[in-house]
Amino acid sequence: MATILSCRAISKAYGAQKLFSGLNLVIHDGDRIGLIGPNGSGKSTLLRILCGLEDVDEGGIDRRSNLIFSYLAQEDVFIEHLGPLENLLEPLKDSPLSEAEKLNRAQALLSRIELDNHQHEVSLLSGGWRKRLSICRALVIEPDLLVLDEPTNHLDIEGIIWLEGLIGSNSPMSPPSFVVVSHDRRFLETCTSRIIELSNSYPDGMFQVDDTYSGFLEKKVQFLEQQHKLEQTLANKVRRETEWLRRGPKARTSKAKYRIDEAQRLHEQLDSVKSHNRVARDIDIDFTATGRKTKKLMEVNGLGLTIDGKVLVKNLSFIISPGTRIGLVGRNGCGKSSLLNLLYSCALGKTEVNQGSVRVAENLAVANFTQDRRALDQRISLRRALAPDSDGVVFRGRSLHVVSWAKRFQFTPDQLDTPVGTMSGGEQARILIADLMRQPADILLLDEPTNDLDIGSLDVLEESLLDFPGGLILVTHDRYLLERVCDMVLGFVGDGVITMFGDYGQWLRALDGDAGSSDGASGTEKKKKQSDGNRKSGRLSYLDQLEYDQMEEKILTAEKSCEELEKKIADPELAADPVQLQSVWQQLDQARQRVDQLYRRWDELERKKSQ
Repeated sequence: MATILSCRAISKAYGAQKLFSGLNLVIHDGDRIGLIGPNGSGKSTLLRILCGLEDVDEGGIDRRSNLIFSYLAQEDVFIEHLGPLENLLEPLKDSPLSEAEKLNRAQALLSRIELDNHQHEVSLLSGGWRKRLSICRALVIEPDLLVLDEPTNHLDIEGIIWLEGLIGSNSPMSPPSFVVVSHDRRFLETCTSRIIELSNSYPDGMFQVDDTYSGFLEKKVQFLEQQHKLEQTLANKVRRETEWLRRGPKARTSKAKYRIDEAQRLHEQLDSVKSHNRVARDIDIDFTATGRKTKKLMEVNGLGLTIDGKVLVKNLSFIISPGTRIGLVGRNGCGKSSLLNLLYSCALGKTEVNQGSVRVAENLAVANFTQDRRALDQRISLRRALAPDSDGVVFRGRSLHVVSWAKRFQFTPDQLDTPVGTMSGGEQARILIADLMRQPADILLLDEPTNDLDIGSLDVLEESLLDFPGGLILVTHDRYLLERVCDMVLGFVGDGVITMFGDYGQWLRALDGDAGSSDGASGTEKKKKQSDGNRKSGRLSYLDQLEYDQMEEKILTAEKSCEELEKKIADPELAADPVQLQSVWQQLDQARQRVDQLYRRWDELERKKSQ
């Protein structure tokens, strides 16, 4: 394929902070690149360099003549007092197209946004609709290369699937080539065919694979294993050469001089490999449970919630026990965060509900993660945010110095006196997670904990939530996290109605009017599954294989839960307590749905494996 852009040994630093050095990158016509990497590795800066919006310190950029590119920044840029159509026409004002052609192109994209009212001023649109409009604005000039910086930010799950359909390989709106920075793993898996990870843990400053995201993960594991084996091999060689040098050889012969020089080279090579391997360390997330054995932590019965005359929740009932993991899903603004806030306030005893009831176990410990960064005092230093009272932190009964505690969250000692208000969104998210980890909890309430986290941190967060023995209620647009962590999903389907689903796919089908079918997908999700099937048929992806290997154990655990609940229902003493009996029946219904969901997923993976 023809080269449309190339970077030759480019380097970039801000003061003493080096982002990347000697980076070489080639973009071909038809490339669909996902750019990932730790927070602060220079992803957004590299995008701006590709578009000519920022200069490099060293090296050069070659672009194909007459290359048309479009850049979507994280922050939206609009003429706020104009409507959506006028904002779509604005990038075409210098185009040689006729006015009729400009209008047709803008209206075609406007129809894809699916706005209910095209007459609104842009300033009146919510974050999700602004993001959709911003994406279409980047597409309206029909670029040869589309450059996207975190396009899934502010989009709910429906919006992300809409984006996948818009720029997917089968879409007529899709640009010939694109580079996208994203931490949405499902989005990367669906839309990209080449993954590049920026990180100083790699000898060349990056690691790239021409494959899907799951294929990239597989090859990355192999590469890191090779690096650790190389470190061990070099360490053994250095040990032998060091022993030889200690015997005091004289560099009188060319052979002896060569061995002395070779020993020095091996030392330098080992130091380099060790340095890269140390950089690869991820954030260390480990939530603390109280260890209490109470079977019913929170019981919600007939709960209703109305704010400013809008019914957000109507007649909601569920039970949280140790090990219960619930995902809340729904469109932006449907009331997910409001429900979490209400439950947290009830758990603290600060609120009496007006409709229904929320009962909690005595002395219930709840840890709450809010997506509102204003929960952090922006004026204090990182040191005081991590260790409010002294330079020590007590974690699980052990006293840790704030420097050691900071390193667990990828902060350096030099950052400890930095004001929180000057830190990035990802850094502030890590501060909030650190605060959460210090609180022993029976229940975690997490509102969009994945916002601003890099993929490495997401993977660690995911494993930590799976290991947490308490209850969990999670709001997230990360579909991988929902699928892997949550036992069930409560979906906001409209007008305050919240329905229980086995997974987010069932909820999407319910929105399309197909809730009764567990197998037949419809609408956007159906197209997505067909696209995935066409692209990856014949073998399981790396992530699917991991899921497949764990499936039998998950099913056995779920079936055991059903058996235990069935024994409870058969107990004559339980029949004398109608309220408790109804509660156990509800738990059994949830457990049976979970078993059905797991078997359906197992069948799906079996079919994919046998194709």
